[in-house]
Amino acid sequence: MTNYLKLLLLTLLVLTSCRSSKEVLYMQDIGAKREQLLENGYEVIIHKDDLLSVMVNSRDPELALPFNMPTVSYQLGNSYSQQRILGYLVDANGNIDFPILGQIHVEGLTRMQLKKLVKKRLIEGDYIKDPVVTVQFQNFKVSVIGEVARPGSFNISGDRVTLLEALSMAGDLSIYGRRDRVAVIREMEGKRVVTFLDLRNSSIFDSPYYYLQQNDIVYVEPNKAKAQMSGINSNNSVGVWLSASSILVSVTSLIINLAK
Repeated sequence: MTNYLKLLLLTLLVLTSCRSSKEVLYMQDIGAKREQLLENGYEVIIHKDDLLSVMVNSRDPELALPFNMPTVSYQLGNSYSQQRILGYLVDANGNIDFPILGQIHVEGLTRMQLKKLVKKRLIEGDYIKDPVVTVQFQNFKVSVIGEVARPGSFNISGDRVTLLEALSMAGDLSIYGRRDRVAVIREMEGKRVVTFLDLRNSSIFDSPYYYLQQNDIVYVEPNKAKAQMSGINSNNSVGVWLSASSILVSVTSLIINLAK
């Protein structure tokens, strides 16, 4: 009987260990040498309320001056100040008001498409023969909330960030976060779309939500263990622990009696 109990306990331990690993491991279906083509052509699309930096340069700096926004200084704490070029806010109609060139419809364009468009209009208008145009996002941020180590909003320096990169910025999921149900909340075309992704499956790489966009929100749901813990408060925790202790004593007594 004693050997039987040991075997039973060992089996339960192994099954529990296997189940736990399946709940927390990422991309479990990827083999050691699996390869996948990267989506090199991915670019962020300009939306309403985006803040854009559009810089124009030329071999003759004086020709480019009228097309550039001024630089402003702002204080960071009590230690030092920082300079930043004023940006162009995309209005409700998807336009920006560019110096001399007037209104330019930018919504739906990529950063490179806007760069080519401004360069083309500068040349066609005979303003600058050799313009060098640089376009950057100034307010590209994503937010990560829920069961992660460091929830918050994160500014993205470039124009390309993946779901896994955003989670790493937030310190990764806690042990209580559901790997099979990570939500990406996105506003697009006047609608709010919520999509759930399973980090345990490599299909996340094929999802259009793997590459995040401006102002996306990533929400990590708590698992059942965390949900049950939230129900244990200062008023009922003593009773719960007394009940658990009573059950444990009863099971131990039963095992001892069977062993005899």
